[in-house]
Amino acid sequence: MKLSYYPGCSLEGTAADYAASIAGVAELLGLTLAELPDWNCCGASAAHSLDEAAARALPVRNLRLAQTVGLDVVAPCALCFNRLKAGAKALAAEGERPTFRVWDLLDLLTQPYFLQRMADLRARPLTGLQAVCYYGCLVNRPPHITDAANPENPGNMEKLLQVLGATPLEWSFKTDCCGAGLAVARPDLIDRLVQRLYDRALRAGAECLVVSCQMCQANLDLPQARISRQAGKKYELPVLYFTELIALALGHPEVPRWLARHLVDPRPLLTAKGLL
Repeated sequence: MKLSYYPGCSLEGTAADYAASIAGVAELLGLTLAELPDWNCCGASAAHSLDEAAARALPVRNLRLAQTVGLDVVAPCALCFNRLKAGAKALAAEGERPTFRVWDLLDLLTQPYFLQRMADLRARPLTGLQAVCYYGCLVNRPPHITDAANPENPGNMEKLLQVLGATPLEWSFKTDCCGAGLAVARPDLIDRLVQRLYDRALRAGAECLVVSCQMCQANLDLPQARISRQAGKKYELPVLYFTELIALALGHPEVPRWLARHLVDPRPLLTAKGLL
């Protein structure tokens, strides 16, 4: 299977570990991700709140590039996916409908074909790993943009973890906002939002959080030491990409190297579970 790949800006910088795990998983699954030639920033960082014309033009240019390639497009970043879908909706409203589909990477890899392929290729079931799935707020909402069937209670990441052999735990906060967009301007707000997510995950019995967005990963991983100092209690919850867990279950040899880039090191937990 071959798709156009829109990596987005952060996967070439702060989320290089996510990018590496995506490449590793794609190779294992026989998925060819052909990077969209000459792509530009989707404008998710600021354009949509500052400049309506730029907010339309940036994703629309990428969609027109994709149209020339003629393949479905997949975006691993929730913000990029949201902006590309918004661009497609804007074009449709003007009578111009792209002939390809824009996929969120998690949605693509939890289609029945890929779940079955993972079940067939699974080399190391993630038995005993108890996790909560955290989707964040942009990959499913607003549904008139994302076309999400169940925007308030998605379940595809939980199905994935079950196929991998892990135990997804029930909690009611999987789509709560973590405040990643305010990480620089209002760290006081994001500390409050993120600490609530830590507490709720721990209350559910989670040993780690699993995410599909690099902004959420950074926002949940980075401030744990700071929030621990402020709260007077120690938080040390690994925040794993779903692609890292796929690669771990399928036996990719590079997983320990990717995990070493996390601030809260997941390796002690996975080693204790006999998974590394």
